[in-house]
Amino acid sequence: MEDILLLIEDYGYIALFGLLAVGIVGIPVPDEILMTTVGSLTIEGGRLTFFKSFIASFAGTMVGMIVSYYLGNTVGKPFLYRYGKWVKLTPQRLDLVEGWFQKYGLWTVVFGYYVPGVRHFTCYLAGVSGVSIWRYLLYAGSGAMVWCLTFLTLGHVIGLNAPKIMAVIHHYLGIGGIIAVVVIGLAAIIYWRVRKRKKPLN
Repeated sequence: MEDILLLIEDYGYIALFGLLAVGIVGIPVPDEILMTTVGSLTIEGGRLTFFKSFIASFAGTMVGMIVSYYLGNTVGKPFLYRYGKWVKLTPQRLDLVEGWFQKYGLWTVVFGYYVPGVRHFTCYLAGVSGVSIWRYLLYAGSGAMVWCLTFLTLGHVIGLNAPKIMAVIHHYLGIGGIIAVVVIGLAAIIYWRVRKRKKPLN
């Protein structure tokens, strides 16, 4: 994490953009900790501004999502099963996310942002599924916007202690502990929408 912070200090928004882009593709980058740390640097007198940090984060996230989508769309599932392990796309995780896709469709892309180790798979499988790029961008963009705002705002509110707090939570509980409520809430909304669609008309 220290090396990542040095990159942010030296290259600012460009580093933030690049790190999130490669992180979404699957290169190991502590995305949530990175954004909360950046959020803490946007407090008054900080080195970064909140608005520019959000733009850089959102743009980097979307570039990563688009690259992953096109990789999934062009190389297909067999390639991912064979070589995905190099970016932690294990067959077990691919099967898990594929099951979510079959059940929830593109909503998986939205709530997948909040599940570490899973969000990387949702965009690949969206490409594999052959869903149109514009429909994909609608869901991916909506999820990315909320995701970036959530962790940048968290860091901004917590302040300079954000990196230490997030590191402790990540070590003992995992980021999943912090966002479990968000995931459960999104799942409840999706479940309610599905049940409502299936409810027979009188």
